[in-house]
Amino acid sequence: MVAAPIQRLNAICPYFTMFPLGFPLGVLAESQAGQWVLDPFCGRGTTLFAARLCGLGTVGIDANPVATALAAAKLVQVGAETVIRRCRGLLRSGYEPTEIPEGEFWESCFHPDTLVDICRLREQLLRAPAKPSAVALRALMLGILHGPLRKGVPTYLSNQMPRTYATKPTAAVRFWRARDLRPPRVEVLDAVRRRARYSLAELPARVPGTVHQGDATVEVGRLRPLFSWIITSPPYYGMRTYLPDQWLRAWFLGAPPQVEYSVDGQLTQQSEEAFLSGLADTWRAVAQRSVPRARLVIRFGALPSVAKNPTKLLTRSIEESEAGWAITSLRPSGAPRRGARQAEQFARTGVYVEEIDCHAVLTG
Repeated sequence: MVAAPIQRLNAICPYFTMFPLGFPLGVLAESQAGQWVLDPFCGRGTTLFAARLCGLGTVGIDANPVATALAAAKLVQVGAETVIRRCRGLLRSGYEPTEIPEGEFWESCFHPDTLVDICRLREQLLRAPAKPSAVALRALMLGILHGPLRKGVPTYLSNQMPRTYATKPTAAVRFWRARDLRPPRVEVLDAVRRRARYSLAELPARVPGTVHQGDATVEVGRLRPLFSWIITSPPYYGMRTYLPDQWLRAWFLGAPPQVEYSVDGQLTQQSEEAFLSGLADTWRAVAQRSVPRARLVIRFGALPSVAKNPTKLLTRSIEESEAGWAITSLRPSGAPRRGARQAEQFARTGVYVEEIDCHAVLTG
């Protein structure tokens, strides 16, 4: 389904763990002017964009720098031509990149001329102030950094690769070798120009909002707004690939040019009790920044390999928070829209664990 022009910004970068825009929009159909919306596990910022479409102030928090870079772009107010001029200026500035990754993966993933331009933009954007044009250009580059080859004009900058996650180097090189696939020479400015004119063709009205990278239990306490709506989807327990799957985009944002497999500090990698305690801490922190009768809406699932009941896990975390959240409904979210979430991948194998939607109200 083709997105309406005013919704295209939400698809500025494909992201594996995203719920459809219709989910938060449906929830916010009951919202009122002046209310604020929070997503403490904001991912690529779909809840934030829904709040913007509804004219509501909004805040997003996530521990993943790729997620926060994309979410921040959902709140910018900048025209396509401004972003194109910014890109042109950086590419023609005379700046020579100091760090160009080497090795078989990089030689096979990007044409050498394309890689130099990618690095030229990367290094200058890492030093650039967070102006709207830089925020939008950064997100656009993340969106076109890797993806499938096309018969016509290249849409993505890489050799054949999925759009939503980056293949690990060894597997990618093996795939390209077996099929004799070579990276096309892509004019970065031309690719940015086409994507900017599509994604930024029409923007919703500006709303107040911010995006924060870090632990939600810490960041929520630093916020000033009081929230009427908390709409979120926490990470599945046991999910190990949120960071490794985005390793190439993470590199563009300043990470080393190799896959980082460390799971230190990730909520999903702790014991079940620690995972539940972490979620409970989040619901407790959120309650302290919410108005009376605030609504908490959570979409949650489980990995088939972990064999955990998502309803039981989520219910326990809310009860353990002892924050005054009263669950009003628990129901299946329905079959995932094609390509919308990681759950759709499991559904194909016949081992999909159906996601649930939990609604709660703040009574304490």
